[in-house]
Amino acid sequence: MPLAPLFRPIDVAPAYQKVADAIEREIVNGRIKPGDPIGTEHDLVRQFGVNRSTIREGIRVLEEGGLIRRDSSRRLHACLPRYSKLASRLSRALVLHEVTFRELYEASMTLEVASIEGAVERASEENVAELADNLSRSEAVVGDPAALAECDAEFHVLVAKASQNRVLQLAREPAAQLFYPTTEMIVTGVVEGGPRLVAAHRHLIDAIRRRDREAGVLWTRRHLQDWRRGFEKIASLDRSVEHMYMEHAQAARRR
Repeated sequence: MPLAPLFRPIDVAPAYQKVADAIEREIVNGRIKPGDPIGTEHDLVRQFGVNRSTIREGIRVLEEGGLIRRDSSRRLHACLPRYSKLASRLSRALVLHEVTFRELYEASMTLEVASIEGAVERASEENVAELADNLSRSEAVVGDPAALAECDAEFHVLVAKASQNRVLQLAREPAAQLFYPTTEMIVTGVVEGGPRLVAAHRHLIDAIRRRDREAGVLWTRRHLQDWRRGFEKIASLDRSVEHMYMEHAQAARRR
């Protein structure tokens, strides 16, 4: 009898991905800095020794990731990746790994608490004004689950911004993007969900204004625990994100 295979076939990355990975590695390592010229497509064809279509596809990947841009002369330059682009890529990775809502909740508890601690310590008047404006808009749409979910997502982005910590801003976004659809579901299905969400935001802004770290952490934990209780009324925390959203999309199409 033949022996059971011990190894899996080697998955060879396409040439365009190798081009994109090589350029990304230089940018992430800091050897190519934001604003530095990378050259033209012709330059890259010569350097990598591949055809032009391979270079173009590799560039497309990097442009979508926000790592390079073209100037008016079509020359390529490195740039700082946009948070939204990085978060989208990482969010997709989380979905592919079939993470559960329990995992998202536990990770977010750490990241959101760290964000509020930073915001309490370092928020500027402008940061507080942005949060207050968000609260006003949230109060105006408390009866509209979709609009309130958008305001809630923006509120937490603003808290992370107020922390003045770009690592936190980047780190929390992938999970936050996966949380976002659940807010509308919860507010739709739980009568007290909307008012409690707005009240928690009001307390968090007050804690930031008063530089009250203890109150900020307390209300962040309460806010996330409210999310958990609301979510458990509509689904299990141990559901994978991918399966729940697939079922939700199928149900929406049937409606």
